Amino acid sequence: MSITWKRDSGLTARMTLSFIILGILYVVFLSILHYLGVGYIPLAFIAGGMIMAQWYFSDKIVLWTSGAKIVSKEEYPQLHNIVENLVNKNGIPKPKVAVVNSAVPNAFATGKSPRSSLIAVTTGILGLLDDEELEAVIGHELTHVRNRDVLVLTLASVFSTVAWYLAQFGFFGGYQSRNRGSGNATAIVILVAIVTWVVSFLIIRAISRYREYSADRGGAIMTGRPDKLADALMKISGRMNKIPANELQKVQKMNAFFIIPALSGSSIANLFSTHPPVEKRVQKLKEMMTGTH
Repeated sequence: MSITWKRDSGLTARMTLSFIILGILYVVFLSILHYLGVGYIPLAFIAGGMIMAQWYFSDKIVLWTSGAKIVSKEEYPQLHNIVENLVNKNGIPKPKVAVVNSAVPNAFATGKSPRSSLIAVTTGILGLLDDEELEAVIGHELTHVRNRDVLVLTLASVFSTVAWYLAQFGFFGGYQSRNRGSGNATAIVILVAIVTWVVSFLIIRAISRYREYSADRGGAIMTGRPDKLADALMKISGRMNKIPANELQKVQKMNAFFIIPALSGSSIANLFSTHPPVEKRVQKLKEMMTGTH
């Protein structure tokens, strides 16, 4: 396969447009809360504090949420060798390597930049895939790091979180005391919070689906083996369908970051998944193999 990697202009355009839309939505939300009686200074303090916390501690939050543990080369030599081989061939700084003790086969990447990134895999995926398939999965995750879309996804999710907490602050902070009608004020805040969350979710979903296609393509280019990534996706999906729903639920908080979300095959949540269907991803990889994509 002679295709070379280049930055995905479509992904860059989508990320830029998404942040513009989210920024406008955020300003509108703050303006409405101010109109209802919340001062700009406390709003700015709370919003700024939450965004700064997400920026500086997002990596640690993801590690804590997932239960991932950073591992040394002595502990997982083959895993480190696969990562080192890929980063050396593609001129990428080596990320930290972590393992999650979970039977759910999966992998994810996090980090604000390639130099502060981390790649994590579960014990379930280590026991499921062969070395070439695992290399393809890690190539997919390294592409997320290379594209910096992990940071974009993390920051995009901040908007809905900040909007929710600001609504709570406004409600308990006493903007109802202004003579605008407490019932109307509460209704407005609830409505705006819902709209903010829905728009944020739809934007994150749109970014996430495109970024997965982009990472699949980038991972296939890194390894030169789109067939191995296709095989890995099918294996992961097949095993996921055999895992009890209660086990999948334990890791679903990481779904936006996983290579394949931890959802049961019959779950209605698949309709709202941040990832495109595995079948469509495999089809695009097959098109790469035949040169039609």
